[in-house]
Amino acid sequence: MSLTMAEACQEGLWFALTVKPRHEKSVAEQLTGRLLEGFAPTYRARRRRPDRIATLDLPLFPGYVFCRSRFEDRLKVLRLSSVTSIVSFGGKPCPVPDEEIRAVQAMVASGLPVEPWRYLTVGQRVRICQGYLAGLEGILVREKAVDRVVINVDLLGQAAAVEIDRDHLEPGVSLPIPERSVPRHT
Repeated sequence: MSLTMAEACQEGLWFALTVKPRHEKSVAEQLTGRLLEGFAPTYRARRRRPDRIATLDLPLFPGYVFCRSRFEDRLKVLRLSSVTSIVSFGGKPCPVPDEEIRAVQAMVASGLPVEPWRYLTVGQRVRICQGYLAGLEGILVREKAVDRVVINVDLLGQAAAVEIDRDHLEPGVSLPIPERSVPRHT
């Protein structure tokens, strides 16, 4: 008696697999062939070719495929061609929360335009990459659903914030901050 995919994945957790470049689709198909649930989300992109504009389905997370499996199946997963590793921390595979996978699945299934996005977190150092403030670096903050970049003026112990569209931001370079002595007002 063969198992259905739902039965095979029962009690399984989602894990992120690192895969060889441009092998996301084939790994997802191999997982399905082994009764494991694979998820390689894609998005539709238009690319200019010399003779036309082509519409392509590209990986939403290049180099990664999600797999729902039991921990005991990890060797079966790692033996698949093109799988290089299971994303791990401290040497232990780290499951991806179900709600994050469900959210990505819902986005892809919605039919709405989906695309990769730079991962930025509140508190992260960012650089403004477009417009009049291009090149300026600061800390990303979010207040009342508005993104701002905060610039510190260390000498004064003061800061200023500018409202900015996330489309104009990229991760900044974290440079060591030189130690300075605070001037004494006499």
